[in-house]
Amino acid sequence: MSFRPVDEQMEILRKGAVEIIREEELKAKLENSRREGKPLGVKVGFDPSAPDIHLGHTVVIRKMKHFQDLGHQVFFVIGDFTGLIGDPTGVSKTRPALSREQIEANAQTYREQVFKILDPQKTRVEFNSRWLGSLTSYDWVRLASKYTVARILERDDFTKRFRANQPISIHEFLYPLAQAYDSVALKADVEMGGTDQKFNLLVGREIMREYELLPQVVLTMPLLVGTDGVEKMSKSLGNYIGIDESPREIFGKILSITDDLMWRYYELCTEASLEEIARMQREVAGGQLHPKQAKVELAKRIITDFHSAAAAQLAEAEFEKVFVSKQTPDEVEEVTLPCSEAPLWLPKLLVKLALAKSNGEATRLISHGGVTLDGVRVESADLEVKADAPAEHLIKVGKRRFVRLLFR
Repeated sequence: MSFRPVDEQMEILRKGAVEIIREEELKAKLENSRREGKPLGVKVGFDPSAPDIHLGHTVVIRKMKHFQDLGHQVFFVIGDFTGLIGDPTGVSKTRPALSREQIEANAQTYREQVFKILDPQKTRVEFNSRWLGSLTSYDWVRLASKYTVARILERDDFTKRFRANQPISIHEFLYPLAQAYDSVALKADVEMGGTDQKFNLLVGREIMREYELLPQVVLTMPLLVGTDGVEKMSKSLGNYIGIDESPREIFGKILSITDDLMWRYYELCTEASLEEIARMQREVAGGQLHPKQAKVELAKRIITDFHSAAAAQLAEAEFEKVFVSKQTPDEVEEVTLPCSEAPLWLPKLLVKLALAKSNGEATRLISHGGVTLDGVRVESADLEVKADAPAEHLIKVGKRRFVRLLFR
C-alpha cells in the first residue's frame, strides 16, 4: 500500500490539533508506515454513558476520518467495560456505574451515528470488555503495580477532590489504567482524545512501555465551545447541536452563534482547508462577504455532512421564510386534543405539547416574550385557551418551535 508523503500527512493531521506528543515520534511512525506499506493503528475510546453525538464529539471523530483518508486503521473503542467504572474526568464525585443494558443500548446508538462520518469499511469497532473482561485477578494486580498512587493523584480531578476531602473510590484509580491497557491490547500507534483526556492518554504511553511496546503518540483535540459562546458544548447545558437533529434545528442553531465562533466551527467541524477559511475571513473583513452568508454556508456544509445537500437547501429556504419573511414553516407538527368544557391553562398546555418541561419553564418562556398564539405574543401566563368547540391554533415557542393544535 502506498501512502502520501509524510509532510503532507502531517499538515492534514495538525489541522485543529492542540498537541501532538511527540511530533517527532509521529513523523517517525509515518515514515516507517510508508516504508513498510503498513497502516498505523489509531485508537479513540468512547464512553457509552452519553450516546447522542453532538458536534463537540465530531471534532475527534473527524480527525479519525483524516487518518482513514490517509490510509490508516482506526479503532473505535466502545468502553463497555470501563463504562462500569465510570470516567472520573471532570467530575467532583464518584460516578454511578452503568448497567449492562444501558451500555449495550448506548453503544448501539453510537454505532448508528458515527458512520455518518467514518467509513464503516475502514473502521474496527471494538468493545474493551473483550480483553479487560478476560484479565485475571493476577493480571489486574500486575497492571496496578505498573503505576503509582502519587502519579495517579497528579491528575487534576483527583487532586481537587483529595484536597477538598471529597471521597475517591479505589476503583476510580483503575480507569486510566484500564484505558491504558486498551492501547496495550490493540498495540496502538496513536491515541486521540479531547484536551480533558490528556492525563489518561499519557498514562497509556507509560503503560505501553511497561509492557515493552513502543509508546503511542498522543494527539489532543480542542473542546468545542457550545452555541452560547462560553461553555464547552454539552447536552446538559443545552448549548449543543446534535448530529441527529433536524436540518431546520441545525440551521437555526448555527445561525445563532457569534461571528468569531463561526471560524472555529469551520476549522473543527468541516473539511474546509485552513487556506479556504483564511480567504473567507479576509473577504468578510474586506466587505466582499457578509458574515451571515458565511454562516449560512457553514450551516449548509454541516447539514450536508449529516443529512444531505438537498436537506441543506430546504433548511436555508425554510429559515428565510420563517425568520426573514416572518412566515409559518411548511412542515409544522400537528397535535389533536379532545374538546373540553374547561379551558386549558396555557403553561400546562405547553407542557402537554412538549414545548416546555414544566409549568415553571413555560411561565418563564411567556414572561420573556417567547410564546405566540395565532401570531400574537402572549403577555400573561394566566391566559387560558378555550377547548369547547372544534378549533385550530398555531403556537410558537422560541424562534424555531411550532405546533398546530387542533381541538376535535
